[in-house]
Amino acid sequence: MRRSPYQSMAAVLTMFLTMLLTGLFFLATAGSSLVLQYFESKPQITVFFTNKAAAGDADALKKTLEATGKVASVKFVSKDDALAIYREQNKSDPLLLEMVTADILPASLEVSAMDPNFLHELEPIIKEGQGVEEVVFQKDVVDTLLRWTNAIRLVGSLLVGLLALDSILIVMTVIGMKIAIKKEEIEILTLVGASPWYVRLPFVLEGGLYGTIGAFFSWIIITGLVVWLRPMVLGFLGIIPAVQILLVNPLSGIFLLSLVAFLGLLSAIGFILGSLGSFVALSRYLKF
Repeated sequence: MRRSPYQSMAAVLTMFLTMLLTGLFFLATAGSSLVLQYFESKPQITVFFTNKAAAGDADALKKTLEATGKVASVKFVSKDDALAIYREQNKSDPLLLEMVTADILPASLEVSAMDPNFLHELEPIIKEGQGVEEVVFQKDVVDTLLRWTNAIRLVGSLLVGLLALDSILIVMTVIGMKIAIKKEEIEILTLVGASPWYVRLPFVLEGGLYGTIGAFFSWIIITGLVVWLRPMVLGFLGIIPAVQILLVNPLSGIFLLSLVAFLGLLSAIGFILGSLGSFVALSRYLKF
């Protein structure tokens, strides 16, 4: 590597860009998945019943929904429960508390689907239920989350795949040139009885080292970005418990352990990509 610094720098830079995009894509995918899981755990459809609805209407609709096998949970909120929730939400305003009684609040069902894609199928079933007055369905929120998550996964996978292929080709080219430069040394080693892997292993380790160095520098950049953007992320996604656990205290054991695990993941991916490029070059240029 010292004898051909420019070739080594090109390989390390390519691996750095690949690992940087891979790490950012991984964080973006993990973050979008956490957001989606958080909203999936919340009631996605709220069904309000009329004041004249029979007591068994909610139970009948609940059984119908559970029979579809597409709901994760169905929770009945009675008038008294609705009043308790209202009082908790407005406990700082006594005037609002005095004006509301349980009689004027509707009973409701809070429905969570096993998959957000099932919500469109459950909505017409709910609207046909007896005593249903209003159905609150956050279509835009759910559809937007699904579109963003799918787009991040698709675009990120394509970009990471292209950069990974480019990294393998760059490492393969660099190692191929070094094999050509060391052709006489390799021939001497084979003549004195060196095994094929004795000759190949240094090249494989060199390619893996390119990937590991690139992964390390990309980890430093990503860690700096995470620490810098931490207040903004907490302000935007602070309601999600997993985000709070990881980012509220940057010196906590969980956060530091996550950083070490993330470094290990990037290093492993970089080493595998670099070693793969070296192995392809060896298979092409060394015929023993």
